[in-house]
Amino acid sequence: MKVDATDLKTNETDDRGRVYLGTEYANKRVTVAVVEVESDRPDDDEVAAAYREASESAEALAEEWGETSDEAWESLDE
Repeated sequence: MKVDATDLKTNETDDRGRVYLGTEYANKRVTVAVVEVESDRPDDDEVAAAYREASESAEALAEEWGETSDEAWESLDE
């Protein structure tokens, strides 16, 4: 079966994965094929990389804060 590219439509699903086809398809038999699925959410690898980066940044900030805090306490003694 050949499909003309102009016949393809892209629709968004609702929060339950349903697609609204429109009233023009009411009471008609409709055959639907899923050609491609795109997610607007990051994949697991992207999430893991973001957590690693955030953890490394937090460690660096904690270290920097520790040094700054030590300097501040030392300057109070002077």
